[in-house]
Amino acid sequence: MKEEHYDASDIQVLEGLEAVRKRPGMYIGSTSGRGLHHLVWEIVDNAIDEALAGYCDDIEVIINPDNSVTVKDDGRGIPVGIHKKTGLSTVETVYTVLHAGGKFGGGGYKVSGGLHGVGASVVNALSSWVEVKVYQDSKIHQIRFENGGHTVEPLAVVGECSPDRTGTTVTFKPDPEIFTETTEFDYETLKTRIRELAFLNKGLRIILCDDRPNMQQKEEFVYEGGISAYVELLNKNKTPIHEDIIHLEGKEDDIQIEVALQYNSSYTANVYSFANNINTHEGGTHEDGVKQALTRIINNYARNSKMLKDNDENLSGEDVREGLTMIISCKISDPQFEGQTKTKLGNSEVKKIASNVFSEGFERFLMENPQDAKLIVEKCMTASRARLAAKKAREMTRRKGDLDVTNFYGKLADCKSKDASVSEIFLVEGDSAGGSAIKGRDGMTQAILPLRGKILNVEKARLDRALSNEEIRTIITAFGTGIGEDFDLSKLRYDKIIIMTDADVDGSHIRVLLLTLFYRFFKPIVEAGHVYAAQPPLFVIKHGKTIKYVLDEKERDEYLATLSPNTKYDIARMKGLGEMDAEELNETTMDINKRILRQITVDDTMAADEVFSKLMGEEVEPRREFIEQNATYVENLDV
Repeated sequence: MKEEHYDASDIQVLEGLEAVRKRPGMYIGSTSGRGLHHLVWEIVDNAIDEALAGYCDDIEVIINPDNSVTVKDDGRGIPVGIHKKTGLSTVETVYTVLHAGGKFGGGGYKVSGGLHGVGASVVNALSSWVEVKVYQDSKIHQIRFENGGHTVEPLAVVGECSPDRTGTTVTFKPDPEIFTETTEFDYETLKTRIRELAFLNKGLRIILCDDRPNMQQKEEFVYEGGISAYVELLNKNKTPIHEDIIHLEGKEDDIQIEVALQYNSSYTANVYSFANNINTHEGGTHEDGVKQALTRIINNYARNSKMLKDNDENLSGEDVREGLTMIISCKISDPQFEGQTKTKLGNSEVKKIASNVFSEGFERFLMENPQDAKLIVEKCMTASRARLAAKKAREMTRRKGDLDVTNFYGKLADCKSKDASVSEIFLVEGDSAGGSAIKGRDGMTQAILPLRGKILNVEKARLDRALSNEEIRTIITAFGTGIGEDFDLSKLRYDKIIIMTDADVDGSHIRVLLLTLFYRFFKPIVEAGHVYAAQPPLFVIKHGKTIKYVLDEKERDEYLATLSPNTKYDIARMKGLGEMDAEELNETTMDINKRILRQITVDDTMAADEVFSKLMGEEVEPRREFIEQNATYVENLDV
């Protein structure tokens, strides 16, 4: 084997911010829309750190007409003096040197929200240009960078300001060479996170403004109730079982714990935790401490009040969290993040402190509010009885050898392959479409499960009732993962779960019912990206020997615009899935080389929960409001 030349000349050293531009994903996760918005969070986090330190009351985020973003704060302003290590102004150092900031020595900030402390310099590296203004000592200081962080205007005084005006204003424009997918900011994405930050920082005012043409809007977020106001919002479309939101907080060894909670009549637990404003999706020691204390305190109260008899088994963690909406916020000077996405708090000392703070406050609440305590414990006990019933029902969904158990209700036509990585299952609306799909599929890798009618709305049902629904049991059995305590994602039998319904109101309803089932009982499947919606075409265009399928009116018009003016063509609206023959169904919706699938993701768990509660819950008014607000999106459906 021939040796390739390899010596010192092959070792590349990237200077300054070149490393960030070379491997942006290492610093912001990706260069997709998510990475683009991450740039905003890095700059906003710096302003939030000033608020956490007690120096900032107002933050403004502006999407400018040219799609650049400005972030203003009224904090102390980045120091403008010369930095002794770099010989540059401190502002230039912060924006051009990785790992330069006030988050590392403990002197700048006791508590900070940035995960890596590289925010400002990374934003600079990935922007076409950045302009920073610092208001300090009655002076306005300005510096400008271009082409990935190169200084073109060193820090200089450009004007005067009021002596009481302090803070930093940063404007940046993302570099389209880096963000090739999109450089357009999404207002709703910014709004969701900004609203979250306002809830987590009681009394902080954050303004979001969109100044782009035809998109002008402005909203202000300030919540004196803090995370209690957050729980109130999350429970807006649910029915609370006790009136007051329980708010508990305490501090020990410079670790601050704050918890807000309220029980509602639903069957879903929504527990969200944060550490220094970072959403700890994977939980951590602060969440573990509170959850364990919740279970212990409720069991103690139930036994002491004789609601639980001597022979009754203890309530489980699952029982005491049914119908619970809870926000846990931890502020800590040196957070240690772990887990696959670095969103799990790992500080071992936090668990005991979180448990102590919560236990003391929650125990006092139960003792001082016996009527509310009784309602909470009764709900937990009902959940326990349902859990035991569900445990028995789950036995019916367990696989016995190969998939002969699916003679249940639906008729699963399984694929021949046992390799989950290449296998996919279509959940098809109706027997007619199911029959065509079975004939038109690739039998080696594509399984078909026809669905008869509309499945149970699990937003209004506990797991035990869901498991008594034969269609849902068939789905569980087909997936192979089990459900509830038995759930195991590694046993999923198909890489893609594809919902295939008609593009009409009934089809949309069935799709939402299935998504509700997946979100409530199979959330890891959705989070792992296994769920898709098939996109059957709405029109077929024929000209000459060419047959072109298009998804919607927009794609139809765009395609017609590409044809020469003299082209003769026919346009027909596609039939429903049940009216297509096997060849048409394969051609339009199932052939992996031609079909279009839409992946279902859960980027924002809280927003998803709010939508499912609104659309599928008991309350009618929120559903009516949602339909009225979004009516324009469905006006072209064939109803």
